[in-house]
Amino acid sequence: MLYYIFRWFDQFGISGSHMWSYISFRAILAMVLALVISAWFGEKFIKYLKSKQITETQRDAKIDPFGVKKIGVPSMGGIIIIVALLIPVLLLGRLRNIYLILMIITTIWLGFLGGMDDFIKIFRHDKEGLKGKYKIIGQVTIGFIVGLVLWASPDVKANMNLEVQQKDGQEVVIKHETKAEKTLKTTIPFVKNHNLDYSKIMGFCGKYKVAAGWILFVIMTIFVVTAVSNGANLNDGMDGMCAGNSAIIGVALGILAYVSSHIQFAAYLNIMYIPGSEELVVFFCAFVGALIGFLWYNAYPAQVFMGDTGSLTIGGIIAVGAIIIHKELLLPILCGIFFVESLSVIFQVWYYKIGKRHGVKQRIFKRTPIHDNFRVQDSQLDPECKYLIKVPHTAKHESKITVRFWIITIILAALTIITLKMR
Repeated sequence: MLYYIFRWFDQFGISGSHMWSYISFRAILAMVLALVISAWFGEKFIKYLKSKQITETQRDAKIDPFGVKKIGVPSMGGIIIIVALLIPVLLLGRLRNIYLILMIITTIWLGFLGGMDDFIKIFRHDKEGLKGKYKIIGQVTIGFIVGLVLWASPDVKANMNLEVQQKDGQEVVIKHETKAEKTLKTTIPFVKNHNLDYSKIMGFCGKYKVAAGWILFVIMTIFVVTAVSNGANLNDGMDGMCAGNSAIIGVALGILAYVSSHIQFAAYLNIMYIPGSEELVVFFCAFVGALIGFLWYNAYPAQVFMGDTGSLTIGGIIAVGAIIIHKELLLPILCGIFFVESLSVIFQVWYYKIGKRHGVKQRIFKRTPIHDNFRVQDSQLDPECKYLIKVPHTAKHESKITVRFWIITIILAALTIITLKMR
């Protein structure tokens, strides 16, 4: 909104108006504004939640040894993140940008889905919340919408063949294609001058391989959105855990979006140049600012929990942002913590069912998701169950586990960024 106002002011030569055309200016302003809104609104909203008794009512002491202290802590704090994110984006972003529109729709859609889950848990006192099949339907639907829009929109384009060459002693960008075009290619980590082409995978479809490639792309989008959204949801189990990890991931995605939208950087790194994706930098800066502001209240000991309202939204934002800049294949590295959390649950259930068929009570980990494994003491384990992995033998404090997970995510984020050169 403000972007268009100051762009109009610039036509009259009003001093300072041209600053709003710079992505760096709008992005940093969005981050600061989101942080301030999150911190200010968070305090007001927490008081409101307490007054309405929208709080945590149940905690399993076997899983969470510190859980007794958390009963009565307000939930649905994800609303703080969403409000603090959307206000700066609506004020500072170019609202006609297709990528920004998709990110806003994703945020509202998954925020509503997660909000329904939290509503059922809190107001209907149903610990299970929204039924799993409805969550999946909601995630699949937004994945389908995003994939379909990226397929059909004429504004979604990329230039694949850019490189930097020396000319008259200076580095210049050489374009091998006269204009950006729609593409089914995506970046492969650690591989230079090669991208995964969805249409080539569907080459057996003959003359229909392009259409089949787009169908595969939409299916991939659905899978990525669902997987990352659920991974973030599983990671939300300790004070500050999901918010801190997601803020780090948001910084990495903001950097990737910036180099993808900058023709010189894209050429230098030999990656796709995606016109219009610079608005994602504004979005992800606001995303990071909102999460940092939320951490003011969510860090141990938490004064508010984000609930599914926040975690499902965060995961969806990360997934859609990565898909837009053709970096979805980097997500297993960047979102390694989310990936491992999900795998730990899948393998735990699989291993338990195998044992059940043979009349044996067995598990791989003491608890899952994997972060719960580190805060359970051996004395709390079922003596009738066989555990494949029983380390650590003593419970770690959740603040220590959280910070260590942050450190791992920082390492993974750094590795994700340097994959652009490690090819």
